[in-house]
Formats: sequence, structure tokens, C-alpha cells
Amino acid sequence: MAWRTVLESIMGQRGRTGSGLEVRLAATGLVAATGTLCHLAEREGVLALISGRPQFSEPLQSGEEAATRVLSLWRERGADTPKSIQGSFALAIVDTPRREALLAIDRLGIETLAFAQTGASLVFSNRADLVAAHPEVEADLDPQGLFNYLYFTMVPAPGTIFQGVEKLLPAQRLHWRNGHIERGFYWHLTYRDEPRHDFEEQARYFRQLLRDGVERARGSDEVSAFLSGGTDSSTIAGLLTEIQGKPARTYSIGFEAEGFDEMEYARIAARHFGLDAREYYLTPRDVLDIIPLVARQYDEPFANESAVSAYLCAKLAADDGYQVMLGGDGGDEILGGNERYAKQKIFEFYGRIPGWVRGGLIEPFVALPGVDRVMPTRKLKSYVRQANVPLPDRMEAYNFFHRQPLEAMFTPEFLAQVDPGQPLVLLRDPYERADSRHFINRMLHLDLKFTLADNDLRKVSAMTEAAGVEVRYPLIDDALVEFSGQVPPDWKVKGNYLRWFFKRALWDYLPRPILTKSKHGFGLPFGIWLRDDRALADHVRGRLADLSRRGWLRPDYIARIQSDHQSLHATYFGKMIWMMLMLEEWVAK
Repeated sequence: MAWRTVLESIMGQRGRTGSGLEVRLAATGLVAATGTLCHLAEREGVLALISGRPQFSEPLQSGEEAATRVLSLWRERGADTPKSIQGSFALAIVDTPRREALLAIDRLGIETLAFAQTGASLVFSNRADLVAAHPEVEADLDPQGLFNYLYFTMVPAPGTIFQGVEKLLPAQRLHWRNGHIERGFYWHLTYRDEPRHDFEEQARYFRQLLRDGVERARGSDEVSAFLSGGTDSSTIAGLLTEIQGKPARTYSIGFEAEGFDEMEYARIAARHFGLDAREYYLTPRDVLDIIPLVARQYDEPFANESAVSAYLCAKLAADDGYQVMLGGDGGDEILGGNERYAKQKIFEFYGRIPGWVRGGLIEPFVALPGVDRVMPTRKLKSYVRQANVPLPDRMEAYNFFHRQPLEAMFTPEFLAQVDPGQPLVLLRDPYERADSRHFINRMLHLDLKFTLADNDLRKVSAMTEAAGVEVRYPLIDDALVEFSGQVPPDWKVKGNYLRWFFKRALWDYLPRPILTKSKHGFGLPFGIWLRDDRALADHVRGRLADLSRRGWLRPDYIARIQSDHQSLHATYFGKMIWMMLMLEEWVAK
């Protein structure tokens, strides 16, 4: 049941926003404008709304019981209520007698909440666009939000694409009292930096936690699963087969494009575990048809092109009668699976060289004239330059924003309205907030926020919702995440070997080709198809012409990217074009 519908039945007040009903809680000055399915309980003027799949210390029989339990927790613990809830959830408590409200989302940011304060009112929703469209907000697009989108290919929390509208961060709560807001984190992941020597014991415990996580995610439902052929999705499919006592139904996407198709690995997993596997080969026509749906589904512009693949997987499952899918997201961010972790180890080594050697020998040498004319010493100079940039800023060295003057990308009028340094400030926050001094754990903590919560979870959750399917994520089960914090950094990335602990613990479980393959996933060959498919190229050309008239990006910059896509590198510049395309599609929807 939608939050609005339930609130109307209790408060007896009706109104309309641009997208549906809304309720004004006049006694508190609160405005609730929400659109997610959830459960509600009310007692003595206190309303509790909770969505997702919350878990409590004791098992509950229904969603209504979950909302009632939240009411009890609010009486007992007040603003500390979220500390007693695990699983995925978005929570709102409206206490009319005390003129208070509490908003919170789950620890990993699986669910979302956006909000805006206007005078003595608070407007909140699971969608930023619903908050922005509310009559008491009516927010315009935010130039800083647009800049951040173009930098990150999404708008990271706590900002949004709308002026004055914010999003909660993972594990964050917002306590509203008499028109004043207090924010804080009710949970943080505890990391272990020190080595440990009990691998066999930890590996056994880990495998049990994996099984428990899949079992909890499955529940009593008939579920299917995404299958990319990577370690995470293959593990989930294998465990699901064991748990349910029959082959897991899986869905995989392939591409008729060299260097992109991973179907071979999905088939290896299917044979190894005896899966009931379904395959679909995506085409340029599919992309053209799905682009408008992607733009409509997201409350902000979002440019992860593999959203197309995620939608088609979920649509196939829905057409076959499945209402729930299991996704493999999160494994890289809890156990060290992204290439940059190994790369940054190389640069971090430089800091362990004695200062007198660095400052007295190496750096004076690379500063000599002509050093950058010869390949070996040119690479050394580049290495020293990057190593002297601290994390997390160093990870952005290859972001295209830092490889050209911003004046060549943006109009002067637009640049005057933004802070170009804000993206780095946003990156530093989760890195520096990590409960760890080890750079691997701190990078993982950053990626839990930026790569997982802001990107991958948004991608999959929104696309499965568009297909009418609920997605659940076994690898970010609370117990498994807590365990991952106690896996030491040298087990996560051993030398340059990524996810060492995960792979060694499952060495006799997963097929060897999957354990040794390089990471890929459901990447889309958009740049290649854009170059070769006439209908897709015509559509994109028209949309970018519209974008060039918005006054944000310089028209000659947009034209240069299109030219470089044709003549230099179709895949690299194709990603930049996709980002610009999805911005225009979203604004024009």
C-alpha cells in the first residue's frame, strides 16, 4: 500500500501533487509526499511508516507488525530507533503530539529517502522528483547537481539534481523537531586493519554466512537470479540451487560485440551447478526502445548504461511469472574486487620509501629537464606525480574532468554557478569517515557509498521495479557485511590479487574459469552500436542537438565528443555520449 493512501485514510485529508495524492499533517507542519509501497501503524497520534524488508531481533509475521514494532521502538528509544533495525528499509515516524519526525534508511542504502525543509515544513519521499514537485518546494534544477552528475554519471547523495532537495546517506537518520533538523549516523562498519592467521576457520564461517544470506533473501518466495558469469552471481545461483533443492532459474544477457559478451562464463556456471538458465542477446533496437523507459524510471538523471541489461533480465523474469530476483551486487565493495584497489597499492608503496630517498634523490631526478622524453623515466615521473597525490583524490587522475580545462567543456554562465571542487569533497567524506586507517578498507568504505549505494543498487533496484520485480541482495546481508569488516586488508587484496579471501574460500566450489576470469559484468557496447546503427545514431544526434541548446555544456564540446567517438575510440567516447544522452532524455521526459 502506498504511503499516501494509508495516510489519507487515517488523517482524512486529501490534496494533489503533480504525480498523485499527498497529505498534509497540519498539526505538526509536516508534509508527507511519498510513493513507495510500505506498511503503516498509528497509535495516539504517532504514525510509523516503513518500507523494504526490515529485520528485527524477533521474527515478525507481516509488514503491519513491522510498523507496529517501529512504534514500540520509538517509545522506547526515540531517535535511536534505527539502531534496532536491520535489513533493507526506509523509515518515517511522525509524532504529532511532540511535533517530531524521524527519517532513516538502511545501513547500506538499499532504500532511499529524499527531503526538503521549507520554513517549518518537511517534505519527504523515496523519490527526489516528488519532493521537488511538491507545491511547498517547487525546486528548480541545481547547477551543482548537474555538474556532479556529469562528473560521476549520477548524482551522489547527499545532493540531488534539485535545489534545496537532499538525500539521506546510508545509515543516516534525520531527526526533525519543531522545524529544526539534526542529522547523524546510527551505524558504521567496524574494520580490522591487523592481519589474522585463522583462514580455515574464517573460510568455513564465511561459507555458512553466504548460505544464510541467500536463504534469508529467498525467504518463502519462488525466486530467480541474475547471472553474469562472475563470482558473485555464480555463487548465489549455486547456493540457491542447493537451498531450494531444484535448479535455480537464472537470466543472462549477451551481446553480439567482440570483447563484451560474457555468456561463455554464464554457461560455465549453468553447467557446473545444473541451473535452469535463460539467455537473451541484446540488440541496438532494444537499447533504442528502452532509453525512454530508463529516463522515466529514475528520479534523477542516471548514466550507468548496464541499466538496459538489468531491465531486460528483470523483464524476462517477470514475463515468466517471477516477482522476486536475487542480485549479486556488493561483493566487490565488501571483499576487495575492484581493479583500483590493486592499482593504488602500487602508488601507496611510494609513501613507504624513506623521505630522504624520495625528497633527496627520486624527486630531484624526475624534475631534471628532458626526463620525460624517454619512456622509462617518463613513466617514473608520472608515477611520482600521481603517488604524491593523496587518496582518494588520486583515484580521479583519469577522470576526463581532470584531463582538459573546464572552460572547454562548460559555458561561462554555467561554470559561474558551481563549485568544481565539490566532487572531491564528496569523495573524501566516506573515505575519511571509515573506521580504519588502512587505505584498502578506506577505499572499500568509499565504494560502499559511491559504487554501491549511489550507483549499482540504484541501477538494479530501479530497473527491476520498472519490470514489476522486487530485487534482493544476499551479499550485503547484514551479517555478511559485518563479517567482511573483520577480513583483514591483506586477505582482501593479496599482492595484486583481488578478492583473495573470497576466491580461496570458494576454490573448491566455483568453476576454475570463473575464479580466474577478469571482472566484466553486463557492460553495454553502446559506443560500437552507436557508430554502426543508423536508427540509434539518428536518435542520439537529435537529443544531443537539444542538449547543446540548454546552456550547460558548450556546443563545440558536444560536437567534439561526437567527432572523437567516430574517429578515435568508439567505446570510451560512447560512454561520454551516453551520459549526455541520458541527461537530455531525463530533462525532456
